[in-house]
Amino acid sequence: MLPMPESLDGLLPAPLPRGTVAVVAGARSLPLSVVAAVTAEGGHAAIVGQPDVGLLAAVEMGADLSRIAVIPEPGADPVEVAAVLMDGMDLVVLGLGGRAVPATRARAVVARARQKGCTLLVTGGDWQGASARLEASVCGYEITGRGRPGFGRISRVRLATRVWGRSFGSVRAVGG
Repeated sequence: MLPMPESLDGLLPAPLPRGTVAVVAGARSLPLSVVAAVTAEGGHAAIVGQPDVGLLAAVEMGADLSRIAVIPEPGADPVEVAAVLMDGMDLVVLGLGGRAVPATRARAVVARARQKGCTLLVTGGDWQGASARLEASVCGYEITGRGRPGFGRISRVRLATRVWGRSFGSVRAVGG
């Protein structure tokens, strides 16, 4: 099983199995928290097609930067780049930039993910046949250093998360 962040504990009936594909939508902190959980446990992750990824946020969530490969501009075929990276990674986060992956192409990449034991998280697009879908939206913040109104630092973001997939129904939860 893939290590998962504490914010998803109890939300999923079980952690995502290695070799699966999940579509993640909404708050960008959700896939970053998964990257943090995987790398903190000694795994390797790649982030493809997300030139403005917040690596500082990932580090603040516990990520190990020495275990993360970032390919911000994967060229014309980010799906192929992600498929190649599956050879040596536990997790690949793929930004599709609004694209939808055709079913035949998706099946081939899913088969490769299963064979290599790599989990693929797809953001910013659609992937037919994904085994799970996760949506997260910001529902609140915790502020430290409150002095005057409008000053302080966001110490925690609360997410309203919805998860559904073939192996389980729909689940909603609010987490941090």
